[in-house]
Amino acid sequence: MNLRRLAAIVRKEFRQIRRDRLTLAMIAGIPLMQLVLFGYAINLDVRGLDAAVLDQANSARSREVVAEIGASQVLNLRYRLSTPQQIDELLRQGRISAALVLPEDFEARLERPDRAPLQLVVDGSDQTVQAAARQLSAYPLPGWPQRSGVEVVNFYNPERLAPINTVPGLVGVILTMTMVLFTAIALVRERERGNMEMLITTPLSPWELTLGKVLPFIGIGLIQVTVVLVAGYLLFQVPVRGSLLQLYLAALLFIIASLALGVFISTLAHSQFQAMQMAFFTFLPQILLSGFMFPFAGMPKPAQWLAELLPLTHFLRLARGIMLRQAGLLELWPEILALLVFAALMLSIAVTRVHKRLD
Repeated sequence: MNLRRLAAIVRKEFRQIRRDRLTLAMIAGIPLMQLVLFGYAINLDVRGLDAAVLDQANSARSREVVAEIGASQVLNLRYRLSTPQQIDELLRQGRISAALVLPEDFEARLERPDRAPLQLVVDGSDQTVQAAARQLSAYPLPGWPQRSGVEVVNFYNPERLAPINTVPGLVGVILTMTMVLFTAIALVRERERGNMEMLITTPLSPWELTLGKVLPFIGIGLIQVTVVLVAGYLLFQVPVRGSLLQLYLAALLFIIASLALGVFISTLAHSQFQAMQMAFFTFLPQILLSGFMFPFAGMPKPAQWLAELLPLTHFLRLARGIMLRQAGLLELWPEILALLVFAALMLSIAVTRVHKRLD
C-alpha cells in the first residue's frame, strides 16, 4: 500500500466531483430538500379536509354543533347542502373528502344514548381521510351521555383495507419511477454512444426525433399499468369500479407527462449517472407531496401549491376517482387539464433544447 499513490487517487476524485457541478449540488441539495419536506411540508396531523354540511335539523343546537366542529379545523366546511344526493355527487367528483350530516331528529337523538346524533360520511378511498374520521369519531357533544357523538360511514372502502387505498397510488408511483428514469437514461445513452450524431445527419425534425424516442416507452408504461392492476386484483381484490377504458386513457396521459419530464431531464444531463441523479431529484417531492404517503390537506399552502405542479398529484386523484369512486373523466376534468398542460409544456421545452443541440 503506497500512501502517496492512494492520496493522489483521492485528490483526483475530489477534483472530479468539484468539476461535476450537478453532483456537487446533489450532495447538499438532496439532504436539504428532505429536511425541508419532512420538517416543513409534511404534517401527519390531518387538517383542513374539504367537507360539506347537510343540516336537516336546522336548529339553533345543530348550528352550534356545526360551528364547534368547524372550529376544530379538521374539516373545512365549504359546502352547505340540501339533499343527500349532493353528498354522493361531490364525493365522486373528489370535490369533498367528507360530509357532516345532522338528521331531522337531531334534537331527539341528543336525549337518547342508543344512537349517535351526528353522521360523518367520508371518502374511504383515501387513508388520510380515514385518519381524520377517527379523530372526529371521538368528538364529544355537550350533554350527550356517550363519549362520542359521531357515527362514521365509510364510502368506497367500508372494510378500511389498506391495499384498496395503496394500489391505485402505486400505479402512479411505479410509472413515475420507471418512465422518467428509462427515458432520461435512454436518450443520454444515445449521446454517449455517438448514435445521436448519426440521427442528427438525417432529415428528422426535433419533434420527430423526440417523439420517436418516446413512443416505444408508452407501450412499456401501459404494460406496467396492466401488471399492477391484474396483480392488485388477484392478490388484494382491488376493484376497478369505473370505466377501464377511461382509466387507461388517464394512465396514457400520465405516461406522456412522465416521459416528457424524462426527455427534459435528458437535455440537461451530460451522462447517464447525472440523468439518474436528476430523475431521483424529481421522484422525492412527487412521492412525498402528492398525497400518496402523507395527508395532502395537512400540508402548508406553499407545499400544496408546489404539489399541484407535479403530475403524480393529479394522476393519484384520477386513479382513485376512477377505480374506487366510479368517477368519469369529465367529472375529473381539472386533473386531466393539469396533466395536459404539464405534458405540453415539458415536451415543448425539451424539443426546443433538442433543436439547440442540433444547431
